[in-house]
Amino acid sequence: MGPRNQTYVSEFLLLGFSETAEQQMPLFGFFLGMYMVTVVGNLLIMLAIGSDAHLHTPMYFFLSNLSFVDFCLVSTIVPKMLVNILTQNKAISYAECLAQMNFFLVFACSDNLFLTVMAYDRFVAICYPLHYVTIMNPRFCGLLVLISWSISLLTSIFQILMMMRLSFCTEHEISHFYCDLTEVMKLSCSNTLINTIIVYFITTLLGVVPFTGILFSYTQICSSILRVPSPGGKYKAFSTCGSHLCVVSLFYGTGLGVYLSSAAVHSSWKIPVASVMYSVVTPMLNPFIYSMRNKDIKDALRRLISRTSDPQ
Repeated sequence: MGPRNQTYVSEFLLLGFSETAEQQMPLFGFFLGMYMVTVVGNLLIMLAIGSDAHLHTPMYFFLSNLSFVDFCLVSTIVPKMLVNILTQNKAISYAECLAQMNFFLVFACSDNLFLTVMAYDRFVAICYPLHYVTIMNPRFCGLLVLISWSISLLTSIFQILMMMRLSFCTEHEISHFYCDLTEVMKLSCSNTLINTIIVYFITTLLGVVPFTGILFSYTQICSSILRVPSPGGKYKAFSTCGSHLCVVSLFYGTGLGVYLSSAAVHSSWKIPVASVMYSVVTPMLNPFIYSMRNKDIKDALRRLISRTSDPQ
């Protein structure tokens, strides 16, 4: 008997959204447009924060990390999909599939953790304003970022190592536009019980714990804001976390939509469509949410654009 972890399939087929040739180019243009908007938007946020000394604060330091994660998240899945559409070749090698899964898990997890860190930052700023500078010092902020990246990398590597123990025999068609971990597991001819338990455990742990932290932070924030006597003070306090609250709602709302659709719907195209909201649309909208609702970001972007357009 051969080794249990032998992989017979050398490549997978990403079925994507449509089988008809006439729909491929509209899909290519649609996703190319969204990808370009996402890349430009998140790069502008990073450049504006990096080039403006007024934005060298913990809140914007975390925001620049979030923009970097969003940029990397879409760059992990969309370019490969665009190449497949353009070349009419849906194949992705086994090694490429594992690499794509790994990076997607790293950046999706980091996105979640950075939103939690940003909620904590707003909690300290509003509930303990006199101690904010002392608590959110550069060393502690760097440590929070390092911990977030470390957790994301370790959990991703662990799940990929568990995937590598599975065998893939004849089934090789993935009903998705990227190598989604759960969709690839369905194709295995090995026993995936342990993998399934690990996936659900990690997903629950990294979903419930950060979300609980965000809920606790905003419960305390709302309690502090309600104690502010003046309406103007309440508005100013809430406006500092309004953008983050919108992004959190979008992130968890679309993530929950993907989970519910995968659990309740067995259509070959509805799950990928739901995943687009989570993995492509959300990173595209985040820069707009922060730039439209944040005066400091608006001013920094104006100064950045004026410097780049100035011939001198």
